[in-house]
Amino acid sequence: MFVRAQFDPQIGQYMFMRSVYNPAAVGEGDLMRVYGSHRMQFTGIMDAPMTTYFSFSSPFVIGKSQHGAGVKFVNDRFGLFSNQSLYGEYAYKFRLGKGYLSIGVDAGFLNLSFAVDSINQDNIAQVEDNAYHTVTDDAIPHASGQNGVSGMGFDMGVGVYYSAPTWWAGVSYGHLTQPTLQWSDKTEVHVRGTFYAAGGYNWRLRNKQWLLMPSAMLQTDFVGWDVNLTMMAQVSERYRFGLGYRLAGSVNVLLGMDIIDGLQVGYTYELPANGLIRESYGSHELYLAYGFNILTED
Repeated sequence: MFVRAQFDPQIGQYMFMRSVYNPAAVGEGDLMRVYGSHRMQFTGIMDAPMTTYFSFSSPFVIGKSQHGAGVKFVNDRFGLFSNQSLYGEYAYKFRLGKGYLSIGVDAGFLNLSFAVDSINQDNIAQVEDNAYHTVTDDAIPHASGQNGVSGMGFDMGVGVYYSAPTWWAGVSYGHLTQPTLQWSDKTEVHVRGTFYAAGGYNWRLRNKQWLLMPSAMLQTDFVGWDVNLTMMAQVSERYRFGLGYRLAGSVNVLLGMDIIDGLQVGYTYELPANGLIRESYGSHELYLAYGFNILTED
């Protein structure tokens, strides 16, 4: 059996987690950054997706050239499936106009597993008489004497990113290698490539305490697609709040603040705007980041 899968989970705080989906954004600015996020998707639904991101990145200089490098880890669980991915990231930066143009690449491994032992065999057996499902159905991976099956593959992504004082934009393509993960001699999973386009603008109002930050992100594997539109406001360089809409069917409320200099926390609540609202209490995402300066000027 040959299965195709779109891996990449949703990201509510995409405007602050740019290197997660675009390696060219790694090492942006003058700060070494450590950040993580945890997302609980569709709470109230059994085995709903849960995603954890962790990333460390840093800018650095070689001679007169600017670079960025980092590492990111993803742990994504959805239903009986679980995906763990680990990537190294690198970006080369060119001075262009008032900002920097970056070209980046990430490379690493992803591992997709399936919890065979969690299948409710009794439910399958109840419908055996219709000859459609059986306990030994070839469509269900089997691993004798094991709790599950898993497959690992090499993965890469590329991206281009531009950042200026008042705006940013980038495009990237994840799963460039489109790895095929072998579960058994009868079952393999093919991971489709995913294209991203994202950008945002910082608009300072007449009252200098207020900053509007509209942004948008397109995500597609060329079979399905989604667009996230967001309007955030920042007050006194510290407090942030906003609203968003995801075309796939949700309304988002975003909150955030700088607790101390360099320490940032954010929260996103997504309420389904479709039939899922009858089954789910919505989705929650918590974001935490810390940045500190390592590049100083004499």
